[in-house]
Order: sequence, then C-alpha cells, then structure tokens
Amino acid sequence: MITKIVTSKFCAQFITVLATIIIACSIHGEAKAAPYAAVVMDARNGEILHSRSADRILHPASLTKMMTLYVVFEAVENGEISLDTRVLISKRAAAEPPSKLYLRAGSRVRLRYLIRGAAVRSANDASTALAEAIEGSLEEFARRMNNTAKQMGMNNTHFKNANGLTQKGHYSTARDMTILGRHMVYDYPDYYNLFSRKYTNVGGQTVYNTNRRFLTNYSGADGIKTGYTQAAGFNLVASAKRGNVRIITTVFGGKSTTTRNAQVAKLMDLGFSRAKANVRLVKPKVPPYGKYTLNGKVLAELSSPTLRPGVLVEMGDMQEKVESVEVDYAGLDDSNQSEIIELGGASDPLMIDGQEWDSFSPLPRPRGLTLLKGTNIVSKNSGVVLGTYYSKSLANSNARRLEFMVPSELFSAKKILIDDGRGIVLKYIGMDEKSAEKVCRILTRRKSECQVIYIR
Repeated sequence: MITKIVTSKFCAQFITVLATIIIACSIHGEAKAAPYAAVVMDARNGEILHSRSADRILHPASLTKMMTLYVVFEAVENGEISLDTRVLISKRAAAEPPSKLYLRAGSRVRLRYLIRGAAVRSANDASTALAEAIEGSLEEFARRMNNTAKQMGMNNTHFKNANGLTQKGHYSTARDMTILGRHMVYDYPDYYNLFSRKYTNVGGQTVYNTNRRFLTNYSGADGIKTGYTQAAGFNLVASAKRGNVRIITTVFGGKSTTTRNAQVAKLMDLGFSRAKANVRLVKPKVPPYGKYTLNGKVLAELSSPTLRPGVLVEMGDMQEKVESVEVDYAGLDDSNQSEIIELGGASDPLMIDGQEWDSFSPLPRPRGLTLLKGTNIVSKNSGVVLGTYYSKSLANSNARRLEFMVPSELFSAKKILIDDGRGIVLKYIGMDEKSAEKVCRILTRRKSECQVIYIR
C-alpha cells in the first residue's frame, strides 16, 4: 500500500515537472521567434521592388558591423588611420562574447586583420577594437555611426555599439539596412570584395565567412553580411549581380540559417524578375566626411587626422625624394613576425564605377625595367611591378586590393607610381629578393600580374 502511494506521488510529481518543462519550452520557443521583415531593392537606382514591414523597429544584430566597417573604411581613406596601424586590444574588446577571434588584451593587431575578422568572421572583439581605434571609445564611435546613418537617410536606426549585440536603444529596420548595404557596394568598392571571401587568414588562423553558404549556393552572390541574436533571429543583407542588374535583399527574423537563406534566395529571384533590363546607374550620395550634425546644424568637422588613444602608428624615416614618382610609405619591416598569407579565392572582383574588373593589367606589360634615379632611397634592392594602368586612380585602387592579399613584405615597401608614357606603372620597392619573390608567388596564384625587379 505504501509502495502504491509513493509511486502515485512520484508519477504526479513527474507529470507536473514534465508539464512545466513543456510550457517553458513553448514560451521559450515563442520568445525566439523574432518578428519578420524584408526588403528587395534594385541597387542600381535604389528602387524598392518588394517590402514587408520595412520600417518596423527591430534588432539588427551583426548587420550593425556594416556601419562599423563603413566608418573604418572612411577613416582609412581620409588618412585618420592606416591599414597597417597596430591597434591595442583593450580588456573590453577581448571580453566580448563570441563570435570572436579571441584576441588577447594588451596585444597589438594590424587594422587590416581586424577588418577581415569583422567582415568575414563577424568577430565581436574585432569590431570593438576597430571602434576604439578610430574614436577612442565605443560611445564616441556610436555617435559617429549615428551621424553617418543620418546622412545616409537611415531615419529609423540608432546604434549603441559596434558589433550588434542586443542593447536597449540599439535598433534598425529592414529598409535602413538595405540603404546601408547599397552604400557598402558603391561608396567603397575597393573594400567591398572582402564580403565575398568564403574564408580568410587572420593572425595565422583561418576563419570562415558566416555567409559562405549563401555565397556558394546563390548564383551571382557577392555579399554582404549576416546577423544573429536570440532577439533578432537570423538576419541577412545579401547582394547579387547578374549581368548589369544588382539586387540587394534584406531579411530580418529568420528562424534558422537554412530557412533564412532559402527566403533570401526566393526574394532575390523575385527581384531579378521584377528589375527592369535597362536602368541608369544612380549611385547613392556619399555622406560628407567628418560632419557631425544635429537637426541640420554642423556641430564639428574633422579638419585633420588625429591619433586615437590606444593606437600605435609605426613610421620609418622618410628617404630621399625621387623626381617624377609618388612615394607612399606604408610602415616598418615586419620580418620578425610570423607571416600572414591570404588564403582566399582565386581572384576577388573589384568594383570600379559599377563595373567588375577581373583583370588588373588593361595595358600591355612595359618592356624592360628602367632603373630609378637616386637608388639610395631604399636599403633593400628588390621590388615588384604590379602592372600598368590607364589612370592613377585605377592603379591606386588595385594597390589597396592587393595589399589585402599579401604578407607583410609589401606593407613595408614603398609604393611608386610612374607615368612611362604608355600608362601608370605600379611598383613597390624596398624588399629583399626573397620577399619580392614570395609576394609574386602569392599574387600569381591569385591570377594577378607580378614581376620581381632588381634595383642596382
């Protein structure tokens, strides 16, 4: 009799506990079901081809990092900071939760590797480190993000951090993130190829793109950014180009990576089917650099580049100037450090004026190599020629792209542009012979022109 009573009580308690678990799981499941929103845009002119809850205030998650990287690209292009600046990793950055690169507090990491980590791996620690490198603190960086967003017309967005982790007052919409995605494509095309890389190498570790499944499975896909938190669900701003048509699709609140990608693919197909064949490219207006505004009034302007706390810029002694060449010093030799070699795809496309350039030597290779006047400007007697270009701007664009792909030898060399009458020759000088050959091996594997030169 006692056994029956005990068994009966046990069964009743078990049923109660089981019911509680079922109810809790049900409530938890509902909490994880984030609101859905979507926008499909013809990127060429900004026309909205489809939308649903486009202006609903939602959690953007790591889509935030698009703005973080946009501000970083702006800072690099305007001379505030260099791609080779060694950024001090703070305790705050190192303590960020995954996804992360597991950076050590007190270490110094080149800005270019932090960019890779944030763009490809969606690393939260790298994003915070970038913010602190540019503005000294997350709070000041968020202020700059918000002002940039306002200049873009992102009227329903407010940022509180650089990585997108859930925080009160940090929000955006599907429409605003689509606007930002369009600016990423057209405003800084030399950097946009980062988002198409399925994997890259950062600090000796290979990291994989959080968006690699969509990049692999959808024809024409070349970016841009994923995002996930429990509050946001599975978000994605995706871009794909077929022929002369580029579509940007944003989805908030996906239930899983698989279902989100399937929905984005469906909406992409819808966009390509609705987009007109011949549409004039009208690029978005680039936000004015450095203007902080409130209610239309300019509060401050960055009149000159300034160094931020926690940033170490390595500069070498300037050498004797050479006539008729442009010298751009990129930092000290890093031969004592372990080499970082880019392991990306065969060739990343570069967007210039809305066109994809798969070849970076549009003019014939120069015949012979002219020795430079004043060869004592460098202490090392080798270098590389990276092609001849129609214009100085095209040569510089390719230089920025190539500097993302090679180890430190090229970073420490001098960039020289020479007009030889047939076009602009792009050279880097000041390497030892072994380093120059290594650079050319890497670039040749990635189908980019490279010749070793010897300056005697």
